[in-house]
Order: sequence, then structure tokens, then C-alpha cells
Amino acid sequence: MFCPASFWPLFRLRGAIASAAFSVPVSPSCYCSDLPIFFTCSFHRLTLVPFTARILVRLTLPPSQNMSSTSESQGVALITGSSQGIGRAIAFRLARDGFDIALNDVSAKTGKLKETRKTIEEETGRRVIVCVADISAEEEVKGMVATVVKDLGGLDVMVANAGICPCGPLNDVTIDAWDHTFSINARGTFLCYKYASLQMIAQGRGGRIIGASSAAGKKGYELMGIYCSTKFAVRGLTQAAALEYGKHGITVNAYCPGAIDTDMSRKAAEELGGSGSSDAAFNAYKEKAAVGRFGSTDDVANLVSFFASKESGFVTGQSIIVDGGVCFD
Repeated sequence: MFCPASFWPLFRLRGAIASAAFSVPVSPSCYCSDLPIFFTCSFHRLTLVPFTARILVRLTLPPSQNMSSTSESQGVALITGSSQGIGRAIAFRLARDGFDIALNDVSAKTGKLKETRKTIEEETGRRVIVCVADISAEEEVKGMVATVVKDLGGLDVMVANAGICPCGPLNDVTIDAWDHTFSINARGTFLCYKYASLQMIAQGRGGRIIGASSAAGKKGYELMGIYCSTKFAVRGLTQAAALEYGKHGITVNAYCPGAIDTDMSRKAAEELGGSGSSDAAFNAYKEKAAVGRFGSTDDVANLVSFFASKESGFVTGQSIIVDGGVCFD
């Protein structure tokens, strides 16, 4: 005997389904989906007859994630000197490209590293770790690479970005200042190349090694003799490493920034200008630039993004200027 009351739960179910709203962390948008639901009744049995319930599916995303967090990782990238300036911009760009990120700098900049890690995680959803290490110390570089492999599962891109830029007359340079600058800019880059390549060779899937040279590594500049010397060294190291590591599927390239608007560049401009005004020096530079402006950290990060990508697989041993058309090879 037909008893409508006995089927009341089914009708309540239909109503609940038709009005339901689900929160699914996928992407920052929403859409309606027509989903088929099957039920009705007769006197003797439950008969399945399709009808469509229109369900609003809210696709909301926690603020700490975006689409890159749900995409497949492009690999693991380690960027030295990444608490600020060019290194920080490179870390953000590679995270947006889909890489998981290892941030490095010296212990005095731990606070900035942690702030950078938090911001990258919130904006991109990628995995990010902090590796405090002095790149001029071999055991610390070796340990840094080991930490990256342990925490992130490997190493695919090494960006040896860290460096310093002392300025002044050559005859005023002390042996200690010479050795200190070379220990960071040249030895540090060499150690990053060495231990990154050893890991990449062991992994057997190739990799990308990218170093920081400079427009001052292409041409000597007055009052920048010690800095120029270290950046010329990075160019030579990059070319030799490209020849040695190529058979393992590892490319090695360098970026050569000109006057990029960073704290380090402004400090150097003030030291070279003698007037304490970096704005005057940068404006004079801008007048010479073919593109009519001085560079941003994103301009450098864009080139590094290419070097780190699969599309750069046939480019190695290069040192490319990011300079706006003031300094050419």
C-alpha cells in the first residue's frame, strides 16, 4: 500500500541536495554544476528515475594557496643571498614558476629569510625552507645542499646569487679586503657550483646551475677593481663548468646585472659618486639606457627564470647582461 510518509526522508534528501553548498579548496571562483540524482517511488517498489539537482559548488581558496600549489612541482631551486634584493626576486619568480624553494643567507639575515619564506608560501603555496649558511665555508655549503635534499627531496636548480660589492681605489684595497671579497663572490660561487653539480650528477636527471656575474664582469670600471675581478672570475668559472657538466645534462649560465635598483647598488653608487646621492647616479644611468630606465630586480629574475626552465636546455656557458642597453659585450 502506498504510504507517502514512508518516503518523506527521500524527498527531504532531494531538497537537501538541491540546496547544498559545498566548499572545495581548488581555485578562487565558483560555478554551478548540474548533478543527476535518481529516485522516485511506486506502490510496490522504489523506482529510479533521473532528475537533475542544481548544486552550487563554491570553489574557494585559502589565502595561503593559489593555482601553483595544486600544480605539479617543477623541481627544487636553491637561491643563495635570497633574503633581499635580486635573490629575493628570483626566489619569488621561481616559486611562481612552480619550483619548491630553498632560501639561503647568512645568520644575521635569518629574520628577513623567515619573512620571505612566509610571504612566498602565502602567495604561491609552494614548499619553502630556510637554509642559513655562509657560502664561503665549504662545510656549510655542503651541509646546505644536504639539507635541501633531505627536506625537499632533491636539487634541480642552483642559483649562486650571494655577493658583495666593495668600491674604492685599488691602492686602498687591503689583502684582507681582497681575500674576503673573493671568498664570497668567487669561492662561494665555486662551492655552490661544485656541491650542486655533485648532487645533480648523483640524481641522474640533469639540472640548472646559474651564477651571478655582473656587467662589471664584462668590462672593468674605475674604483670597482676588486669587484670586477671577482665577477670576471665567475664568468670564467661558468664557461669551464658548462663544458665539464654538460655531459650530465647540467647547463651552467650566469646573469650580469647592470645598475639594478637594489640597496647594494645604491650603496655602491653613493660610494662611487662621493656625494651621498644614489638618485643622481641612477638618473644619470637612466639617461644612457637604451630603454630609458634603470633596471628592477624582476628584470633579472625574468632571465633567471628562463635559465631555470626546460626551454633553456640548449643554452649553456653564457653570461648575459641585464642592463637596459648601457653596457654591451
